Amino acid sequence: MNQGNIAKWRKKEGDKIDVGDVLCEIETDKATLEFESLEEGFLAKILAPEGSKDVLVGQPIAITVEDPDEVKNLPADISKVAEAKEDKPTQDLTHDVKHEGNSEKPNFSRISPSARLLIAEYGLEPSLLKASGPRGTLLKGDVLAAIKSGGGPPRISESSQEKISGSTHTSQPTSYTPPQSATPLLDMDTHEDLPNTQIRKVIAKRLLESKQSTPHLYLSIDVILDPLLAFRNELKEQHNLKVSVNDIVIKAVALALRNVPEANAFWNNEKGEPSLCDSVDISIAVATDKGLMTPIIRNADQKTLSAISLEVKDLAEKARAGKLKPNDFQGGTFSISNLGMFPVDHFCAIINPPQAGILAVGRGNKVVEPVVGSDGIEKPGVVTKMSLKLSADHRVFDGQLGGKFLSTLASNFSDIRRLLL
Repeated sequence: MNQGNIAKWRKKEGDKIDVGDVLCEIETDKATLEFESLEEGFLAKILAPEGSKDVLVGQPIAITVEDPDEVKNLPADISKVAEAKEDKPTQDLTHDVKHEGNSEKPNFSRISPSARLLIAEYGLEPSLLKASGPRGTLLKGDVLAAIKSGGGPPRISESSQEKISGSTHTSQPTSYTPPQSATPLLDMDTHEDLPNTQIRKVIAKRLLESKQSTPHLYLSIDVILDPLLAFRNELKEQHNLKVSVNDIVIKAVALALRNVPEANAFWNNEKGEPSLCDSVDISIAVATDKGLMTPIIRNADQKTLSAISLEVKDLAEKARAGKLKPNDFQGGTFSISNLGMFPVDHFCAIINPPQAGILAVGRGNKVVEPVVGSDGIEKPGVVTKMSLKLSADHRVFDGQLGGKFLSTLASNFSDIRRLLL
């Protein structure tokens, strides 16, 4: 993550802030995260208002003060001053920690913005400071205590001063000139720009990269859905267990991947060969207002249908509410995208790297085809068929492996009770 959107401010200008209070909600490429305060004080000025787009990591979004009287005394141009102050000290401190701190590791895992500025201003050695904040956070009070006790004298070497001085004299202000578009802009009256969420921007980028860098192999098969529908009704009537068709599809795919482990793999760029995955983790596509999310059912081959059904419902609710945690959607070894409920008969999905396969599931349609009766004679009969289309990384899958996987999957649908084993 290198940028995000300010989805909502939980605090208003002038509000008191305690350590751990949620200041705002930040929308990233996959979820909406809560941004907690690392210090106590008062929210003096919001620099990035609610709805701000593409806010870079490290860019100031607000100004806090210790005294409530300071809120009223802020200058009108405080936003520009804050940005100018944040730019250089942050870069200097980053340089010091990376280059001068190699000999001794800092005793803190997180650092507040105020503490970062004080360290840069006084030239303190980060490894000599002790953190008292939650989860190893170095607070402003920790740095002030070190300054008062004399335990953190300035330690800026001559080489560092030369580098800072040199960078100050050699840097020249630059202006950005937008490139001229090769295609003439459309008349403003003929189109309307639709605002895009951060999630949809990342999805667009990743899908383009997938189609450009991953050789897609497409294979399809139709499966008879009637045994599955009968099994589903049996579970509901006899065991009061309600599962969806998609829940059963997840279980069937997970068992097929376990039986054909070569299909549960990804392309290892460093080795130049496929690498098998240790577990069967199924990513399921969930449509939300902000874009497509892919929460994961981990170890799906080892879970019962009822467990899969409950987990799918819970993850889908979290996805639509923007409450997914990184562990809920990061990873996965294979994806399933089901558009049968919309309804879509068949489609081809795009692989979600670094995974090597995604199964596109269409709706069930009644068709007439020859059916062998109990007397062994073929007669016209009505069956429900569902289209399954596999999009696979051709570096991992060849035609034989793809056919073997789909054949195993089809067997799971024809003998649906094997899913209970």
